[in-house]
Amino acid sequence: MSERLRAFFWPRKGLSRGPRYIALRILRLNSSPHSIAVGVAAGAAAACTPLFGLHIVLAVMLAWLFSGNLVAAIITTALANPITIPVILTASYEIGAALTGPQPGPGVGSAEFARLIEQMQLAELWGPVLKPVLVGSLALALAGALIFYPLAFQTARIFQVRRRERLQKAGYTS
Repeated sequence: MSERLRAFFWPRKGLSRGPRYIALRILRLNSSPHSIAVGVAAGAAAACTPLFGLHIVLAVMLAWLFSGNLVAAIITTALANPITIPVILTASYEIGAALTGPQPGPGVGSAEFARLIEQMQLAELWGPVLKPVLVGSLALALAGALIFYPLAFQTARIFQVRRRERLQKAGYTS
């Protein structure tokens, strides 16, 4: 039992195997490097928003709007996961608070925040919490898209060139 538990938390082939496999699946998509990169950028941007449950819908809409690969967009929304969501929300709040300035009204402490959430008093949360998070998430989403697009474009271009060379060397022509 202890071996199964250890393997659950620390797989034999390491923690990087899953992300590498996903990246390879994205790179193998039958699409141009630009289309793949736009899809990745759309998925990364959507993952930076606090609109949980709508990340895939938002990513698909952005990818479609900018002619990106829809599958790449959907896969990349996995950047928002239980490990990264607290970091994304904290960064969104901090960026938003810096951009919007001090909010009118009393600050919301953690105990007060929990009470407001329990009672679903969103009107009281708008100024001190939700507004900075939404504004900050837009800035974070734009930054994420601007960072991920060139990385995905170059990676997809290099991958496709090397793959084409390997296939030609093996006697396959396209």
